[in-house]
Amino acid sequence: MRRLNDRALMAETQFRNLTHPQPMPSASLVGGPPASSHDVFISHASEDKENVARPLADLLTVEGLNVWYDEFSLTVGDSLRRSIDRGLASSRFGVVVLSPDFFRKEWPQAELDGLVAKQRATGGKVVLPIWHRVTKDEVLAFSPTLADLKALSTSVMTLVEIATEISAVVRPN
Repeated sequence: MRRLNDRALMAETQFRNLTHPQPMPSASLVGGPPASSHDVFISHASEDKENVARPLADLLTVEGLNVWYDEFSLTVGDSLRRSIDRGLASSRFGVVVLSPDFFRKEWPQAELDGLVAKQRATGGKVVLPIWHRVTKDEVLAFSPTLADLKALSTSVMTLVEIATEISAVVRPN
């Protein structure tokens, strides 16, 4: 009889865990920062996906970096905000593709806000800007503090050269 009760108790516990799972405490709730599982997070406007973001994500992957990029990381049914927040929190660096389309859109700017907050909190380099179809004056008008960061530019560098420079910063060997 005791064995039957033990089995029933185990089955009930398993059922409860399936129907009411207990959240795992995140590292930030138990005193530490979330573990970095991505080297870089790529923030971009969707209009820049075809010509810059996707090829750059592929090149950085070939360089051996672990890249958080929406097409690599999101699946059907995912919460965009939660997934992006997890990606931002788990990435050591944020590659930000600044373009006229980026400046017009709220979502990429929210990602940039998260990366800037992370940079301020850590005191280290986090934001790695890429200028795409923008001038220094346009970046300055958008954000004087962002214009102060050394950026890579698609107007003077190939994406292969940009990926190589980013890799050298992310993995300085």
